[in-house]
Amino acid sequence: MRAKRRLRVITLVSLSVVVLGLLPLIFGIQSVSRDPVFNSLDSLSVPGWAASQVKDQGSGSRWCFLDCRFRERTAQSSKSPDETAKVYSAALTTAGWQRWRVAQCPDQPVTNGSYTCWRRDEFTLDLWVGPPECAVDQVAAQDPVALPSSGVVPTTPPGKCVGSTISIKVQNAITDLRGKTEPKPNPSLVGETPDPTLGPDPLLTPTPAQS
Repeated sequence: MRAKRRLRVITLVSLSVVVLGLLPLIFGIQSVSRDPVFNSLDSLSVPGWAASQVKDQGSGSRWCFLDCRFRERTAQSSKSPDETAKVYSAALTTAGWQRWRVAQCPDQPVTNGSYTCWRRDEFTLDLWVGPPECAVDQVAAQDPVALPSSGVVPTTPPGKCVGSTISIKVQNAITDLRGKTEPKPNPSLVGETPDPTLGPDPLLTPTPAQS
């Protein structure tokens, strides 16, 4: 009986150690492998209709080794760009992001949709909310160059094409050059290069005669 009890105790202790040690290890690996910026975007308080078909892409190093990381998220919304932009702006403000009104935001004028820039901690964020993908397909269908070889492009009827597309781009503030001016050189460290002085050309010097 003592041997059985001891075996049960050892088994329970071993299981407890495995469970208590393995679960934090699993969650730790997930937290390291998962980009915290995407986790932050996941926690934005936006309704489900404004965050469907989410796709994430990233490049570069999270620790800015050689290249700092660049993140991009695209999603689809079932409502208009204006209503969707208001929802995302409110969610970003609640999450601690602040509007960043800076030149080159955007680089090109936006005629259809909303484009805003934001800052928080060491990151900058670009938010673009525009027409849905079906509207882009309808515009492309009217371009003869974009038509396939068959000449027929299946498009969504105009009355059925509703919603909007969301594009979020996040980068480190140190790599975002917008709003930054190049430092002027220190006059005390910049000298003048003197004009070169030309000496006598050895080719024009006569060769001494042999005695």
